[in-house]
Amino acid sequence: MSKSLNIVLVEPEIPQNTGNIARTCACVGARLHLVEPMGFRLTQKNLSRAGCDYWDEVDIVRWPCADAFFEAHGNDELHLFTGQACRGFAEVSYGEGAFLVFGRESRGLDLRFIEAYANRCVRIPMREGLRSLNLSNAVAVASYEALRQQGYPGLG
Repeated sequence: MSKSLNIVLVEPEIPQNTGNIARTCACVGARLHLVEPMGFRLTQKNLSRAGCDYWDEVDIVRWPCADAFFEAHGNDELHLFTGQACRGFAEVSYGEGAFLVFGRESRGLDLRFIEAYANRCVRIPMREGLRSLNLSNAVAVASYEALRQQGYPGLG
């Protein structure tokens, strides 16, 4: 399975969103990074509630905190998704192994990461006055744009 893409969820709060994102990762062959603390525990009950029978097909990497993730991958190809960015997500190039980084459902990424990686922030365009897409939808939109640019490696 090709690992042409890394999806990073920083402090996800809703198990159903994480389950949907895990399904997307399984279907496209992306690695899923889960950054603690999460708003739920990865128990069999929560996984079942998330309705995802794809967990065995997903390569999951867990991180104890956002600082640990950014310390390990700060020099890699990061794309931080935030409504505070000016540049659209389709305006950048996504290389093999790129990291698409998403914040928690309730408030997104912490401002300190947005400021520290300002030149790597992108946004998904939407109508004025609306807060955000559902996290699992945003991940799907972003993933497929990155994979489209890469020629959909390993996908039929």
